[in-house]
Amino acid sequence: MNIQDRLGYQFRNADLLTLALTHSSKGKPCNEQLEFLGDTVLSLVTAERLTVAGAWKVPEGVLAVNKARLCSNDNLYRIALEIRLGDYLLLGRGEECSGGRTKKNILADGIEALIGAVYLDGGINAAKSVVDRLVR
Repeated sequence: MNIQDRLGYQFRNADLLTLALTHSSKGKPCNEQLEFLGDTVLSLVTAERLTVAGAWKVPEGVLAVNKARLCSNDNLYRIALEIRLGDYLLLGRGEECSGGRTKKNILADGIEALIGAVYLDGGINAAKSVVDRLVR
């Protein structure tokens, strides 16, 4: 099984997938801009899903707490471990030697980068589908 199978999304532009998997330790270009975008997409999709699921009856404070939990580094790290993201990351030698494939921040950031790449490759509906599949 490859990373696209694990995501439930097949990239049309393979370069976006490669970029999403490229950590800054490997050099430039890297996934930092996709991570930035993916964080925003994840937050938007999660907020929409929580709001609609609450049928407009859940207080904003409860929505905020749940969104923070679902979008947290801890949850993204759990997701990254489930899909074995570390196996696919492109890391520089130093990061590779220091255990970068299992570092929480690198893995959580990688999930955000992948979401950003899916958004650019397939649009908001593709991103929603991936977020729905991964984030629970």
